[in-house]
Amino acid sequence: MLKLKTLIIYSLLFAWIPLQGQSELVDMADVSTEFDYEIRYATPNNFIGEILYDCAKCLLQPDVADALAKANQYFCERGYKIKLYDCYRPLDVQKKMWSLFPRPTYVANPYGKGSIHNKGAAVDISLVTLDGCFVDMGTDYDYFGREAHIDYYDFSEKILSNRRLLMEGMRAHGFKTIRSEWWHYSFQKNRSYPTLNDPLPCD
Repeated sequence: MLKLKTLIIYSLLFAWIPLQGQSELVDMADVSTEFDYEIRYATPNNFIGEILYDCAKCLLQPDVADALAKANQYFCERGYKIKLYDCYRPLDVQKKMWSLFPRPTYVANPYGKGSIHNKGAAVDISLVTLDGCFVDMGTDYDYFGREAHIDYYDFSEKILSNRRLLMEGMRAHGFKTIRSEWWHYSFQKNRSYPTLNDPLPCD
């Protein structure tokens, strides 16, 4: 009887503990006011040429948001801040991208592993100065060509220095790169997060 009561108590306790990876996404605007925003998929100014998001929000897993805020502080101390292009992306949006541009080098297959964006654990970013001025990275965001690759070096030393600064700062705070996009950073600890399809919480 005592063992049964103990099992019931443990069951009730663990029922209140959320499963790993099920935490609520947080809005970066609530985490810090020191970011610059240009959420391209909330505008037609993107590689699809259509508005894909109903509002311009950056949502991330809580520990990813915390790491990104620390990375931004690192850049702020050096005279820059992060410009956010994309964060959490619902799976349905990923499917639309794939249907129009099925090239896995640039668009993750939503019917395979999907994108880390679909988990709220990846960001597309650049840097601007603290005054919001442009920092040259050699290509525009979502430029799908060799020049956007992180191992392309036929640029001026200033552009290469800007890319190194971004890469070193993000890697130092738990993010990793992909070869084909200088702007994409996935949080290293992302395997436990579920793939999500909740719409952005627009007012």
